[in-house]
Amino acid sequence: MSEAEPAVCPTCLKPAALCICAEIEPIENRVALLILQHPQEQDKTLGTARLTAHHFRNATFRVGLSWPSLTTALGRPADPRRWAVLHLGSVQAATIAPGRDIVVLDGRRAPLPDQDTALAELDGVVLLDGTWSQAKTLWWRNPWVLKARRVVLAPRRPSLYGSLRREPRAEGLSTLEAAGLLISRIEQRPEIETTLRASFERMLDRYRATRPPPARRDRRFAPHRRRL
Repeated sequence: MSEAEPAVCPTCLKPAALCICAEIEPIENRVALLILQHPQEQDKTLGTARLTAHHFRNATFRVGLSWPSLTTALGRPADPRRWAVLHLGSVQAATIAPGRDIVVLDGRRAPLPDQDTALAELDGVVLLDGTWSQAKTLWWRNPWVLKARRVVLAPRRPSLYGSLRREPRAEGLSTLEAAGLLISRIEQRPEIETTLRASFERMLDRYRATRPPPARRDRRFAPHRRRL
């Protein structure tokens, strides 16, 4: 008789031992959040896209490769020119004003002169969830994102993933951390970032607690090394 599969949360799709959904009080956010997940993104254990959407009342989560427009992806009318998409590139430290950790770019990938106004005009942000190559596929399969503003992150702290999951860039963050940083800065509500990071820490702590301890190597029967 095969062993029963572990229970899975229908909201975050994580094993019950890792689920923190019951501890989350969804945040009332003015700036809408749209998360587009590549269909081949398989990291259901450490992935955070569904969990991120659960943190916000004004959030939409979609799985797929392409949508003809922002309105179609969102399920309601929306002007992409009043939205921003998290850009896959990076920005030179010299272009970042002191005290800022997100930068809004123009079509030529140059920082806009009035960052505060650019952020205040945003109705929502789009996050592309998947591996680096999967996110690039989503970017090029959805040409309407080119009409949106581009936002680049310059986080002051590294991802909480640490050694659990390698990011292709030092400034890389989980989808949950990126959303917390973006919405927090745009709405000028630092408690949003604090809340999401605390949730992420709880999930990672539970993951570490469920991992089996590393196997101890028995050196009693190690082959004798011949000295030269």
